[in-house]
Amino acid sequence: MRRFARVALLCLGCGVCSLLYGFSQLALSLEQEPGGGREEQARDPGARRQAGAGRVAAGSAGRGESGAGRCKNLSVSFWNSYWMLPSDVCGMNCFWEAAFRYDYMRTHPSEKMHLAVVACGERLEETVTMLRSAIIFSIKPLQFHIFAEDQLHESFKDILDDFPYEGKVNYTLYPITFPTESAAEWKKLFKPCASQRLFLPLILKNVDSLLYVDTDILFLRPVDDIWSFLGKFNSTQIAAMAPEHEEPRIGWYNRFARHPYYGVTGINSGVMLMNMTRIRKKYFKNDMTPVRLQWGEILMPLLKKYKLNITWGDQDLLNIMFFHNPESLYVFPCQWNYRPDHCIYGSNCKEAEEEGIFILHGNRGVYHDDKQPTFRAIYEAIKNYSFGDDLIHSLLQPLELELRKTMHTYCGKVYKVFIKQLTKSIRDFYTRRSKGR
Repeated sequence: MRRFARVALLCLGCGVCSLLYGFSQLALSLEQEPGGGREEQARDPGARRQAGAGRVAAGSAGRGESGAGRCKNLSVSFWNSYWMLPSDVCGMNCFWEAAFRYDYMRTHPSEKMHLAVVACGERLEETVTMLRSAIIFSIKPLQFHIFAEDQLHESFKDILDDFPYEGKVNYTLYPITFPTESAAEWKKLFKPCASQRLFLPLILKNVDSLLYVDTDILFLRPVDDIWSFLGKFNSTQIAAMAPEHEEPRIGWYNRFARHPYYGVTGINSGVMLMNMTRIRKKYFKNDMTPVRLQWGEILMPLLKKYKLNITWGDQDLLNIMFFHNPESLYVFPCQWNYRPDHCIYGSNCKEAEEEGIFILHGNRGVYHDDKQPTFRAIYEAIKNYSFGDDLIHSLLQPLELELRKTMHTYCGKVYKVFIKQLTKSIRDFYTRRSKGR
């Protein structure tokens, strides 16, 4: 009898091990195939693909999918819980897929750097130029999460599929989605689609950390360097942003805001690094209820309370949240989010003066008019650069000649801060290449 019990226990143990192995293989396959791209590959396996390129060109999430494939659509699975979907949308494995995908990501963090952007209206060219700047110098693999209006998806695919990624860049396209009951209100908040960024922690549930940037961002050094700030977060910090202003005398929030804001001059959300696992878990203090609320619970009440008092939309809501939860924010220097306000009234970003500009933020449309020719010169140089061309002769030297022509402006007078870091990034790029990295 005792021998029979031992045999039964052994069989039970083997069965449990087999079950766990099956689940681990499922989780591994899900990690290797980012959601939203597999159905497109099945429909068009050869189009615009380079053999051995090692990239995933993902189609528009949620269009033309059927069966279990639709279950993997993150935008659908967020706004519609699995048990609320029609029977033809989600197979029997959907619940287990969601659970084990998250568990695998938690215990096996990806080495990829995840970068998200939201593009609507006339922002296609600007977004592509931003992505180009991210690709040029970055070292570790990049995963782009591009949220765009449906009519832009094909244009994005046509352009991005022709980029020589050399196997280090994948991308996924998503539709613009907001909670159904309040979609119109969120979409018209500030600029079209801008508030989509607030819902990224809820939509990209399988992404642990994410760098969100506006379309008018240009990277002048590797994305790896700002990504490394994640390792500097203390145990309470969930996100990192730069101050809205360095000089309070020209600050907007401290002079005009009719709502709470972070710190002395507020924060700018154009470059936002997020530990999204922590964001999803945190309960936020607020001025609406003594009960702390999670991210998905606090957004709509905040909008209802402050919608008549906010000017900059979703950025204002973030300022309110971090006013009440200051321990949750890591503040990085202005050179990581350098805007016209840092030079149009005289140079006021000391870190940029010392080390150069790391990330350029051309807000107020300065890439597309003649008001700030220094910013426009950087944008045009990166937009027109061809991958593979010599960075010194094709990018840096022509750019410096153009910048010298802008010295009649306040920003042009400090044009050297615009190329100081860029020069170093190019030098480091060729050093890594010579070492075969």
